[in-house]
Amino acid sequence: ISVVLAESVASLGSALNIDPSRQMAFGLEINANHLRPKREGQLTAVATPIQLGRTTHVWDIRISDENEKLVCISRCTVAIVDRPPNTVNPFDKDIPSFG
Repeated sequence: ISVVLAESVASLGSALNIDPSRQMAFGLEINANHLRPKREGQLTAVATPIQLGRTTHVWDIRISDENEKLVCISRCTVAIVDRPPNTVNPFDKDIPSFG
């Protein structure tokens, strides 16, 4: 679960640092060091940008438990690509809700 959480917060961080009407963010590479097991409870992930370039973003992610003990450290590289014409912008307010 730690790697999924790490890539999710890195991708969200990149999505918040691009123009989603023109660009998209995709996970390119991830590595993780699991420092201690965590079977239940709460995890908090903090993603800090190392590099916010034009075509790649690199993130440092630290995942801690509810006692602020470090559970996992990760580094994730996210590719930034131009959005193809006529694709749906996920941040567009006009997307219909199906729930």
